[in-house]
Amino acid sequence: MPVVSRKSAVIVVFALNGAAFGSWAPRVPALTEQVGAAHGSLGLALLGASVGMLIAASVTGRLVEAFGPRVVIAVSTLAASAALPAIGAAGSVPALAAALCGLGMSVGALDVAMNVAGVVVERQTGRKAMPIFHAGFSFGALAGSAGAALAAAHAWSPARQLILAALATVLVLVLVVGALPGAAPREPRASEHRATGLAPARRVTLWLLAAIALCSAVAEGASSDWSALLLVTVQQVGEGAAALAYSAFSLAMAMTRLAGGVAQARFGAARVLAGGALCAGAGLCAAAVVPVTAVAYLGFALAGAGLAASFPIALSLAGEAGRRADGGGGEREIAFVTAIAYSGFLAGPPAIGGIAELTSLSTSFVTVGLVAVAIGPAAITAARALTREGSSVG
Repeated sequence: MPVVSRKSAVIVVFALNGAAFGSWAPRVPALTEQVGAAHGSLGLALLGASVGMLIAASVTGRLVEAFGPRVVIAVSTLAASAALPAIGAAGSVPALAAALCGLGMSVGALDVAMNVAGVVVERQTGRKAMPIFHAGFSFGALAGSAGAALAAAHAWSPARQLILAALATVLVLVLVVGALPGAAPREPRASEHRATGLAPARRVTLWLLAAIALCSAVAEGASSDWSALLLVTVQQVGEGAAALAYSAFSLAMAMTRLAGGVAQARFGAARVLAGGALCAGAGLCAAAVVPVTAVAYLGFALAGAGLAASFPIALSLAGEAGRRADGGGGEREIAFVTAIAYSGFLAGPPAIGGIAELTSLSTSFVTVGLVAVAIGPAAITAARALTREGSSVG
């Protein structure tokens, strides 16, 4: 008998995914020195993780549909556990790029499978829980980054730290894997979606949900990659204090996600997404144009809170849009929306850098704020489309 409930097991898997990212990203300075990388070559190596995630997300839906989320979660988590020590042991830029691509493919597959598992739990319990699952990811990332910072403070090599992180990941997986949702039996006549038999890429509703996730990914990527530089260059803040901007963003996002399910159940998905979009847009624009450091911190906290529900609710609605008459389905729809969102993580930060080069970093963040606001109309339109199809948007 599983030692944890199904819902708790899914939360733990989300946390493991977040910890996988958080455990290696803070060691980039040490890895840079270890492989002797220049900034340009390091950027290409880091791109490997995003490319791997995008590749995996585009094909994982069919794997989850065939084998169930439990199998894909187990295999992808074990693969990520193998990739972490490979990152720590990398002795050259190509080796680091290959290891990061392997990690990206692993966590990309895990991302799709764990979101499918989250949708399964929502269907079984009748409660909106996807924001809570994604809160697990946020807290896992915070825990992983804290462990990495502690290892760096004690002069541990990346290899030593990431080996221990991998072993801890495998141990936790063993404890929860039995409680994860397995493959659901399919009724032959229920193989089609109840509203339409169209492939995901041919459904306007899914493109709208993908747009929500894409806009959220662009805004989140901008906040993680450029917030500190904004405070340093525009607000003339020291690097240590500037780093707190993203900490405020991350903490606000994690805490808001804990209440996301309750808010969705009370106000509905469209209102939560639209309200969050306005909050995020206002926060990002305020951080960009008001020359007060405290306002910048508050702005990024507002952005984190406003964006907290966008990605999880978009995936939850994608799963609902693909639900079959037998209660299963949604795997391909979730994979489709995830893949589009990953393209935002991939292309967003370079695009923001290009806008900053042509204008200013403040202008680029105002642009990102407008992108975040665009989540609102996309959410309202998607909710109406789902209602017409007969899917629940509550």
